[in-house]
Amino acid sequence: MRITHRVFTDLAIWMTGFGLLMGVVFPFFVLLMGIPSEFVMKPWFFATCMTAGLLVGAANIWLAKAIVGKRLRILADHMNYVKTNLLEIANQGDMEKCTPENCFIEGDSDDEIGESARAFNRLVQALADSFRDVFAVRMFTEMLTSHLHLEKLADKAIEQLIQHTNANAGAVLIEENGELRVAASIGIKNPARLAENDHVKRAFDTKVGKRLTLPTGIVVEGVLAEFRPKETCVASIVYKGAAIGVIVLASAAGFITEEINRLELFRQGLALALHNALIYDRLQRLAAIDPLTGVFNRRFGMIRFHEEYGRAVRTNIQLGVVMFDIDWFKKVNDTYGHMIGDRVLIMVAKTARSALREGDVLLRYGGEEFLAILPAASSKDIMKIAERMRRLVEDQTVKADDTDIRITISAGGVSFPETDVRDEMDLIKKADEALYMAKNTGRNRVVVL
Repeated sequence: MRITHRVFTDLAIWMTGFGLLMGVVFPFFVLLMGIPSEFVMKPWFFATCMTAGLLVGAANIWLAKAIVGKRLRILADHMNYVKTNLLEIANQGDMEKCTPENCFIEGDSDDEIGESARAFNRLVQALADSFRDVFAVRMFTEMLTSHLHLEKLADKAIEQLIQHTNANAGAVLIEENGELRVAASIGIKNPARLAENDHVKRAFDTKVGKRLTLPTGIVVEGVLAEFRPKETCVASIVYKGAAIGVIVLASAAGFITEEINRLELFRQGLALALHNALIYDRLQRLAAIDPLTGVFNRRFGMIRFHEEYGRAVRTNIQLGVVMFDIDWFKKVNDTYGHMIGDRVLIMVAKTARSALREGDVLLRYGGEEFLAILPAASSKDIMKIAERMRRLVEDQTVKADDTDIRITISAGGVSFPETDVRDEMDLIKKADEALYMAKNTGRNRVVVL
């Protein structure tokens, strides 16, 4: 029963009272043992017994403070230490200030005191794990919000996911036009195969993750050798109920529960960031693409041309430019109408794109005029590519009611540094002059200066 607001004060009062009580009762026990009353029932004997009771009570109080109080003081000191550093630990995620050596209490007894120490240690460990998770999520979120470009975001995300889950390899896949593609991967041999993996497809379709202890079709690249992981985790990335991608993580040792829980925390933030990056990517494409023909518009195309010209100047490699337009396009519009004219533009752009190489850039320069940028192309390469374009367009027809309209193009090309120019605009001017020559010499032909 509590008397004061201090446990050891209460304990002292009760022990003192119990000692006095024992001093009063003890003489009567002595009588029962057969000791004559003339020796027992004396005031000095009662005083001696009560004094002994007080001494025993005092000794018990001292022992309680020395043994129990000391342990409780250690527990209180450790709690105060954790409390003092709590804010700094939360802000920095650094649990070095509260390691097992300086925060944990030795639980060396099998009683309530020992269990209290062990419970405190478990609490500190849980607190450390929680702060690490909170700090990791905060750093992960800050990283996500600092990147809008899809590929860079995916690269950074997979790095962080591998780091915070102790995985050995991983990949992030995103959905584009109904198909999954690998946006970023680390340590996985042939990552493109992941898009065809049944477990990955099922995770995307069902929005339910899976941990595979016997993975198939995934090989991890170690530092010195390839190996199959002990466990693979496949988790869908879901934004507002719609799957937008999949995370694949592979571990040589297997994942523990804390790592899987951490992945779940990261997955929510990654879903929002990927959604924003996909929207940004689509807006960028819309801003860069001519809505009618599907090739780059002039503004974005000229930015690419500036980049390619700068690269050619720095590295002293060739750069080809082909300017072409549709012969008698105004006549097509006047005769058949602008809807047919639009179909002609779409056909020419599509056909020309098919004639170009991987890495070449096609843009709509204006009206019926197009510009093709050909990195590392000599004059011979330009003639070959432009002629292929011209022949392919000539072989196409566009229907206008019952009439098949045949279309031709004229093209002019020039190569840097074979042609001496002051800057990139001078290079375009030379290509325009070559196009003008093709027009003036009969159309449906290619002229390369």
